[in-house]
Amino acid sequence: MAMEEADSAGRFLTKKETQVRLPRSTRVQNKTPATVQITAEQILREARVQQEAEIRAHKEKFTDAEELSEYRLLKRKGFEDHIRAVTSNISVWVKYAQWEEPKGFCSCKVHMGKSVEGGLPEHDVMAEVFRNGNEKSIFERWMTWEPDHHAWSAYMEFELKYNETDRARAIFERYVQCHSTVKAWVRFAKFEVRNGEVARARRCYERAIEKLGEDGQFEELFIAFAQFEEKCKELERASYIYRYALDHVPKGHGEELFSKFVSYEKQYGNREGIEDAIVGERRFQYEEDVKKNPLNYDTWFDYLRLEESSGNRQRTREVYRRAISNMPPVEEKRYWQRYIYLWINYALYEELEAKDMERTREVYRDCLKLIPHKKFAFAKLWLLAAQFEIRQKHLSGARSLLGTAIGMAPKDKIFQSYIEIELQLGNLDGCRNLYEKYLEWTPANCYAWTKYADLENGLGETERGRAIFELAIAQPVLDMPELLWKAYIDFGISRKEHERTRQLYERMLNHTKHLKVWVSYAKFEAGLPLEEESRAEEEGREPDPQVVEEQQKQRALRARGVFERAFENIRSSTPELKEEGAMLLEEWQETERNIGDLANVAFVQEKMPRRVTRKRPVISNDGTPAGFEEYTDYFFPEETGIAPNLKILEAAYRWKKQKVTKDGEE
Repeated sequence: MAMEEADSAGRFLTKKETQVRLPRSTRVQNKTPATVQITAEQILREARVQQEAEIRAHKEKFTDAEELSEYRLLKRKGFEDHIRAVTSNISVWVKYAQWEEPKGFCSCKVHMGKSVEGGLPEHDVMAEVFRNGNEKSIFERWMTWEPDHHAWSAYMEFELKYNETDRARAIFERYVQCHSTVKAWVRFAKFEVRNGEVARARRCYERAIEKLGEDGQFEELFIAFAQFEEKCKELERASYIYRYALDHVPKGHGEELFSKFVSYEKQYGNREGIEDAIVGERRFQYEEDVKKNPLNYDTWFDYLRLEESSGNRQRTREVYRRAISNMPPVEEKRYWQRYIYLWINYALYEELEAKDMERTREVYRDCLKLIPHKKFAFAKLWLLAAQFEIRQKHLSGARSLLGTAIGMAPKDKIFQSYIEIELQLGNLDGCRNLYEKYLEWTPANCYAWTKYADLENGLGETERGRAIFELAIAQPVLDMPELLWKAYIDFGISRKEHERTRQLYERMLNHTKHLKVWVSYAKFEAGLPLEEESRAEEEGREPDPQVVEEQQKQRALRARGVFERAFENIRSSTPELKEEGAMLLEEWQETERNIGDLANVAFVQEKMPRRVTRKRPVISNDGTPAGFEEYTDYFFPEETGIAPNLKILEAAYRWKKQKVTKDGEE
């Protein structure tokens, strides 16, 4: 009403007008309990009372045979229509047969025949219909056809329905003879368990394993057997069955078996059993991995570490043999590097863990025979085999191995280690012979020449050491001649043969004019000890100051002369190496400062170049310009030809700096 008035007035309703008013709550005055309580019993009683009467079909009475036949015709028509709609529904056929059964057995039999022809399971129909003494004979005739599992199950259930346990057991015996499968044997065992025959059930499982033989190594059978023992509280037997199964079931068919075993150990096992289960789980995973890729040596290493930690030597050796049997398919060293470490670990395991020295020697021998030494070699393997023989105090065996290695696959590491072993044994003649073979094999190896000379010098054979150095520097080709010259010069300095050392520097400059050689030569001259001071120290007197001063002047002049020769050589022979010239002057200047009172720093300062930052174009690989880059250039005082350009650049730089300063002030 209010809305109609608002619409007629052409306005909106207010909040007060649209508010819904509810009755206010009242307080309960009478708190005494009601006569009839609302309980579950009361609710069910009321529902029962108020329930409508069941509708029952009325009984039909027929006055004559014609009326009865019409009724039967209608019922048959209804059944036939229903069967055509759902032909595979066995309950419809059974109801039809049950309805026909009181009228005559032949009619019922006809309908059962139709059901069988329709593809329905025969035993289901038979079990529902035939209630006379011919059931067993029918089943026996059926079993002669050797039907599937369902038919046998129906026969056994029929016998058990009448508590014919012995006959059911006999049927099971025939069943497992007809179908000797895991499924049949497990059903037989479960039948015995239901009847409380534990011993018979265990015998069923044992007969199944014996009967099936190799074909019976299926995880379902072992799982059922182990679970049976577990239910019987025979935990040791269950654990043994699990372990036996894991050892005999193929690796690729035991996932569920292993999962059940792990669960069993976690539930009933002790700490060792649980650890064994975990190790077994990891072992199973490694087996799967190496089966997929047998050349994955990292997986083999992990697998071997697992077996070594378990402490089973037989299993560990078996895994090692399987691992080393997977040789790389290509004879290239990069493919063999990881593979060789399998052999090395195998040998170390036999020596350190198994303590089997003969087997260790055999492992090294087999590995060395396997390697194609003409294509590549592994010095580490030869040395490990030789060191093993030394630990066994079999020096002749170690020398034989290393000699064979030098003859078949000579390498620097083998020579060096062999020489070190002979040196520790004090066999100096053997060391000399090895150095001679070493240098015959690689005459350009400066390291070998240096170590040979150091050996002779360490033994006090100075002349032999000097002769070796002379032979070395006379070689036409050397891999690192600077190291050889440095070692020879250090040898002369250590012997205080200054004149010989000076001659060595001069000979070295005939081979190379490198900046480092000039600097080292100059510093050698500047750092020579004074003869007067050395002689006075030997004679136990004070040195003569005048002689000392004269010798200091001569020393400074010699060092300065070397620097001058070096600077002149760089500026005349390689004028483009300006940076090397600047570095030489810096070293010269530093040396002059260290001379002391006789220094001539100003003379060197006059030769110092001016450092200027310049730009030059950058050309990419395809020949196109790629911008500019900054570089540092040096201008020496004697370079007067470029002085005007240099002055222009300096003036431009000062102008730019003044302009930037002026703009900043404004």
